[in-house]
Amino acid sequence: MAKKQADMIKVRQTGSPIRRKPEQRATLVGLGLNKVGRESELQNTPSVQGMIAKVSHLIEVVEE
Repeated sequence: MAKKQADMIKVRQTGSPIRRKPEQRATLVGLGLNKVGRESELQNTPSVQGMIAKVSHLIEVVEE
């Protein structure tokens, strides 16, 4: 099943997970991020949107 480009969202980690709560670290790993500067392309679903909102101070949404 092909994924449409409009259904995808690209995020980049801008903040360090050092001295963050374990829940926030786990959320970054769930998004496919674990180092500053890494990018991940994810399917735009409500669960991913919730994860992005949870760590919005550590990531940015990249628009191309």
